Amino acid sequence: MFYQPILLPLLAQVTLTFLVWVHLYVTRLTEISRKNIEPQDLARRTGGQTLLVDSAGPSDNFKNLLEMPMLFFIAILLSMMLLLQDMLLVQLAWAYVILRTFHSLIHCTYNKVLHRFTVYIASTLVLILMWLRLALYILD
Repeated sequence: MFYQPILLPLLAQVTLTFLVWVHLYVTRLTEISRKNIEPQDLARRTGGQTLLVDSAGPSDNFKNLLEMPMLFFIAILLSMMLLLQDMLLVQLAWAYVILRTFHSLIHCTYNKVLHRFTVYIASTLVLILMWLRLALYILD
């Protein structure tokens, strides 16, 4: 059986992305139904922004999960290619996923910007540390 500890946080991050996607569409379809919004009214981006305010948090969070986490995914794949899986890198990967999970929970629920921003900054710092660890390995 093929098992690499660094793959577990990667799978967790992918799972988080799909869970937010499901939450987004349940929230969005409920909002469309509740407000009797004609689907064609959402054909343009501006229609969705003005009509779908209740599902804006999950929508924005889903987009966020396809931005900075791409650097996380690349870091994990690079660590696999370099055969680098020390405990520090695995712990940083888990820290990143946990922080991104908190970010998603905040963004999809009460959405207090200061809380969300603090967790976002912390997750970005962890991601920078992951890349520094990889850079040190590559340059050594």
